[in-house]
Amino acid sequence: MLRKMKASVLAALCCTVVGTGIAAAQPASAADWDPFASSNASKWDPFASATRHAPAHPIFGTKKIKVAGRSVNVSCSGRPAKGRPVVILLHGGGDSLEKTAALQKTLSRKNRVCSYDRLGAGASDKPEGPQSFSSTGKILSGVLDRVAGDGPVVLAGHSLGGLIAARYAPDHRDRVKGLVLMDATPPTMSGDISKTIPESAKGPAADVRAQNLAIFQGQNPEQLVINDGKVRSAGDIPVEVIRHGQPYLAAIPTYGPELEKAWAAGQRKWLALSSRSRLTTAAKSGHYIYVDQPEIAVQAIERVTSQAARHAHGA
Repeated sequence: MLRKMKASVLAALCCTVVGTGIAAAQPASAADWDPFASSNASKWDPFASATRHAPAHPIFGTKKIKVAGRSVNVSCSGRPAKGRPVVILLHGGGDSLEKTAALQKTLSRKNRVCSYDRLGAGASDKPEGPQSFSSTGKILSGVLDRVAGDGPVVLAGHSLGGLIAARYAPDHRDRVKGLVLMDATPPTMSGDISKTIPESAKGPAADVRAQNLAIFQGQNPEQLVINDGKVRSAGDIPVEVIRHGQPYLAAIPTYGPELEKAWAAGQRKWLALSSRSRLTTAAKSGHYIYVDQPEIAVQAIERVTSQAARHAHGA
């Protein structure tokens, strides 16, 4: 019984708190790398001098595109509408664009919607080495160049995808005109886990702590080093933050209730992204809000997209 509980707790936190499963981790390369050391590669932006333009041939269906020499799996649906942002879905860690396919299908009835597999996820290439928010952001920029050109976008991210979207938006105000964060990984989750579950913890909680901290250090399929950081402003764009209402983290022995509090506090921190931020709770949802209560996710994304479109027209 204890073994079953331990496995379920690890699955819950490793695959939902940070949105990444440990099973596909690649510890060897990450272990030999200093995530805090600067490198020339981290300073290189292959898109810095690129001229953006409207996509000459819009993508319909699923297609592999080249971004900085890497193969990236992209899916787009829905008809482009002049002046209306393209919705970009960012899946959680350990997932792929297939996980958000139903959400994309529903949204595409009224919107142009695209999703993509990040490097190390789904059908995209694996990363050549450890990734940072900067390097994964450069891949996102390349995807946006291809699917949206100069047009505005709304980023809608779940879990780790939400964290990536929230880190990306402040530096790309020229193109990101709205955000929807669906139970996004909090901006200080690594520190929250370290503080809430002490190093002296035993049993399942100790495993939760150790494995999640390893994931944050880059031992995940995307080899993404997930550093804590302050929330920076993305301006006055519409932002909707949706948090889970079913306290699944409470299943962790001893420390679960405190982790739930830390998660809730982390969702409130994301409100600092914009002067037009709004926080709601999906009362019947666990971590996968767009699966448990898809109507809440759809309504939030459509609201933000409409608000962004009106703002672009000066309404």
